[in-house]
Amino acid sequence: MVQPEGTDASLDEAEFSEDGPSDAHEQRQGVVARDWHAQRLDKLLVTMAPEFSRSHLQGLIERGHVQVDGVAVTTASRKVLSGQRVLLELVPTEESRAFKAEAMDLHIVFEDAHLMVVNKPAGLVVHPAAGNWSGTLMNGVLAHHVAAATLARAGIVHRLDKDTSGLMVVGKTLEAVTALTRMIAARDVHREYLAMTHGLVPKTLTVDEPIRRDPQSRIRMAALAGGKPARTDIYLVAARDGMSAVRCVLHSGRTHQIRVHLSCKGFPLLADALYGGKPALGLTRQALHATRLSFAHPIGGKPMAFEAPLPEDLAPAWAQLTQTP
Repeated sequence: MVQPEGTDASLDEAEFSEDGPSDAHEQRQGVVARDWHAQRLDKLLVTMAPEFSRSHLQGLIERGHVQVDGVAVTTASRKVLSGQRVLLELVPTEESRAFKAEAMDLHIVFEDAHLMVVNKPAGLVVHPAAGNWSGTLMNGVLAHHVAAATLARAGIVHRLDKDTSGLMVVGKTLEAVTALTRMIAARDVHREYLAMTHGLVPKTLTVDEPIRRDPQSRIRMAALAGGKPARTDIYLVAARDGMSAVRCVLHSGRTHQIRVHLSCKGFPLLADALYGGKPALGLTRQALHATRLSFAHPIGGKPMAFEAPLPEDLAPAWAQLTQTP
């Protein structure tokens, strides 16, 4: 292992500018001990920073955050030699930096001391994840409601896909989050969606098919045996020109549920490329909107119901399908 020379996490005057302090990260450094001669660099770093995973430390090496005798090293398998000086810059993981407040304009439909109902626009990611570690709904909730930092996922108890718009409920207290989570699991939260599909959907259609990850694609879900139970009720609103406007009622909340259930029956959503939908009626994102949300208030049990009309990018296409010929 290394013989530590202390921790350097301070900022001196040279690291400040008129815009404030620069991004500074903790550094750990030391001299390679004799018993670690000819060992891999990434294994050595685990002894210097055991609170980080080896894969994260390998990433720091690849990005140039590790120096050996003052020279940046980018190969994790590099063998270190006794007496060499190793410096490690502890850049935080993307995940650790994701849980931060970011001011944004949230369309809040309702709010009280226990919860809020948000009308999410298409294009907004709900939870931070690879490729979207910032600018998510969770970041906005943290900025709007400071106490959200004490709650799991900032109080967000369910989600919508990035390109699905519409209503979501967010708990603001631990009591409300716990109650809402249980209500969703018990299917006591009523959720309705408006969607537009390819094909002529029957007047009523119930799809009761289990859903699991598509074995051929990690970004897709599929209606396959061995998946989690899922049921969607679909009601035809109007149909014309080989397309349908439908209303969907969820009885479970699986990932991509409506998109998968409609696609597996031969009715992919308009503009939903992932599940076989093609652009139509001027749409450039999947034609799905969470229009109605109803539940008993988690504190007190008062019945609550909310509706969100179709947003501007979907409304004209819906009008085309539903207008009388």
